[in-house]
Amino acid sequence: MERQGLTAIASLLCLLSLFATACDAIESPQYTIVHAESDFEVRLYGNSSWMSALASDLSFEKATLNGYHRLFEYTQGANLNSSRLAMTLPVLTSIIPGAGPLHLSAYVVRFYLPTKFQSTPPTPLPELKLELYNWSSHYVAVRKFLGFALDDIVVKEAEKLALSLSRSAWANVTSNSSYAYSIAQYSLPFQIIGRVNEIWVDVEAAGVNGNKLGGVASS
Repeated sequence: MERQGLTAIASLLCLLSLFATACDAIESPQYTIVHAESDFEVRLYGNSSWMSALASDLSFEKATLNGYHRLFEYTQGANLNSSRLAMTLPVLTSIIPGAGPLHLSAYVVRFYLPTKFQSTPPTPLPELKLELYNWSSHYVAVRKFLGFALDDIVVKEAEKLALSLSRSAWANVTSNSSYAYSIAQYSLPFQIIGRVNEIWVDVEAAGVNGNKLGGVASS
């Protein structure tokens, strides 16, 4: 029995190792860190293209599942070219206040297009109701948190980021974006341990003034 237990643990560690290797190979949008504090950082993202799914579900969790399912079908060939797209991270869900049923929030779930398809993405099948989103260069304040991104947790994490920004040089420089904030999920759906998420809030370039640029690139 003990030997079986050790074998199971070894198998699990092997799977986790394979998962880590796979994650290292997954594409993500490039950015530069321009400001960093203990509980948040500000990044500069370059121009990028994403495929987007609008979801009017009544919760963040349901909306993300709805949008992710449609985007996954798109990556598996549900497009006019029948092209298969490699997985990318993060899966990004943006919250649009008052745009959903009964003036509740609506959500946009986004898939970052692989480099191969950034300039010429396949057209999605009409029934998926997806739209191409070209995101121009922008600054984002980011707070990282671990575990599962559940409805009540993402609200609390967003509040913590808002408080941190209010006490920093980036106070009062949030942008006029139509999105209140976004949740970036970097873990694959079947991952249980070590899940990584981020809260994103768009901020204006004016906040860079007076802050020393970090110049740290990441992938």
